[in-house]
Amino acid sequence: MNKIDHEIIDTKQMGFPMKVILIGFFGGLIWSFIGYSSYYFHLTEVGPSFVLLPWALGDWKLGHTGQLVGIAVIAILSIGIAFFYKWTLQKVNSMWPGVGFGMLLWVIVFYILNPFIVDLKPVQSYSLNTIVTTLCLFILYGLFIGYSISYEYAEQNEPMSKEDSFKAE
Repeated sequence: MNKIDHEIIDTKQMGFPMKVILIGFFGGLIWSFIGYSSYYFHLTEVGPSFVLLPWALGDWKLGHTGQLVGIAVIAILSIGIAFFYKWTLQKVNSMWPGVGFGMLLWVIVFYILNPFIVDLKPVQSYSLNTIVTTLCLFILYGLFIGYSISYEYAEQNEPMSKEDSFKAE
């Protein structure tokens, strides 16, 4: 067996829950960083630090440090969100459940959790740019999480071909 065959076997042997953890963490990290970039360039009025608003005290959470801490918190929270997707929609191998999942997350954050996040304004008071940008970010985040988990589930449950089983031996 050569090195490439060992790498293929090693990635096949990584457990599905570990893959879900990685997908969730990096999905949260990537998309919240893109959200911070959108906030920095004034495409949205809401940055990643919005997750800190109910708990953290002081104005530091609105600055650069708060945005970076918000990115880290979102990356960690995304692990739980990824497991929720795994438990509910992993078997659907399509991009549409991920898009719907992202929209649902946006509705949950901006409508359902809005009363609990004190400094988060009602959706109607945000500019159209903020609404469209945050909705698109949530859709892309949901698509990333959803399609990645569904793809990994399909790969994990795909029967091994005879060719692959000989390589594994």
